[in-house]
Amino acid sequence: MAGEVAGEAVGETSTPEGPSGLPLEGMRVIELSSFVASPLGGMTLAQLGADVIRVDQIGGGPDIDRWPLAPSGRSLYWAGLNKGKRSVTVDLRSAEGRGLVADLIAASGIVLTNAPRRDGLTYEELRERRPDLIHVQLIGRRGGGNAVDYTVNAALGFPLVTGPEDHDGPVNHVLPAWDVACGLYLAVGLLAAERHRLRTGAGRRLEVALSDVALATAGNLGYLAEAQFGEPRRRIGNDLFGDFGRDFATGDGRRVLVVTLTARHWRDLLAATGLGEVAEALERALGADFTKAADRYAYREALCGVLAPWFAARTCDQIAKAFEGTSVLWSRYRDFAELAADDGAALRAEPLMGELDQPGIGRHLAPGSPLVFDGVQRPPGPAPLLGQHTDEVLGEVLSLPEDALADLRARRVIGERE
Repeated sequence: MAGEVAGEAVGETSTPEGPSGLPLEGMRVIELSSFVASPLGGMTLAQLGADVIRVDQIGGGPDIDRWPLAPSGRSLYWAGLNKGKRSVTVDLRSAEGRGLVADLIAASGIVLTNAPRRDGLTYEELRERRPDLIHVQLIGRRGGGNAVDYTVNAALGFPLVTGPEDHDGPVNHVLPAWDVACGLYLAVGLLAAERHRLRTGAGRRLEVALSDVALATAGNLGYLAEAQFGEPRRRIGNDLFGDFGRDFATGDGRRVLVVTLTARHWRDLLAATGLGEVAEALERALGADFTKAADRYAYREALCGVLAPWFAARTCDQIAKAFEGTSVLWSRYRDFAELAADDGAALRAEPLMGELDQPGIGRHLAPGSPLVFDGVQRPPGPAPLLGQHTDEVLGEVLSLPEDALADLRARRVIGERE
């Protein structure tokens, strides 16, 4: 194990690629993580210019082969959530391996993790070596207890308000929304702690519980208060809650989603479809005012009855032309296969996407960061191969010479490049 490492000033370092012009250039983060939330938090920072070093057990963590897989057998999931990072593998089961990681953290000053407590890598032990340490920890539940996105979602009630109105039983969501939200909270919290350190010189210990992120979101969106006031949310299928929105079948066998959120959206929808007079007559008959969201929602079945024939008589192209230049919110439903069809034509039209040559996987279209600075969309960077930067990082950050690295590798304290 390398000796005690004096921390650099507030953990600043040069990124391996040199000046990038990105806002987090000079920040180094040691990431001990797996699955979605923590890797997403780290990748968010990496795409903003931070040098994020992901540390895994030799052979990879529990997410190294998680589906979906590329034809080569490598995990598209792992590659997708680790773009732009550097990868180090060590034997985390050994005291010597954990000591190397502690050295990296002491030198860098920031750690992001969802890993369980390990001797030598606890906050208390690390802070002894780096008093201004920023330690960001993802946990399942406040106060202890395991949780994942899917179990948190079930506990909050969302599967029981998702799906067709007459469905009897839970419907699990395919998108790990709480993991995604949690990953972004981790990145924001880390940046807040780093700003505090820049201002005061003091480190921070930050904990984010996955269940808290989900609970906060359910509360912020009114689901919890709604139930407390005696009106718990119920299933409404594909209708938009609290306003008018639903899918419609088109004349060419497709389906489109139409949503109104304001009086202007509603007026433009009526103007585009030529159904203004019919809607006015319906208003008079029902004593309703469809410029109000509450009435559009209350009488959504009647409004769907008016609008459905218009959509059924037109193709998607005709609908697109009718809505062009209006405020109408609408979209044609597409599946992933359609987005990938014709050499990814639909994806290539998106400025966010760029062609990435991912080692071990091959060329495919992948997203860069959704954060666009000064109008420049930066292309995606590849994820590292597992352990790709072990020698580079240990030599650069800990000043270990080649013979020391060779000895560590021979004794399986550090891993080979995959």
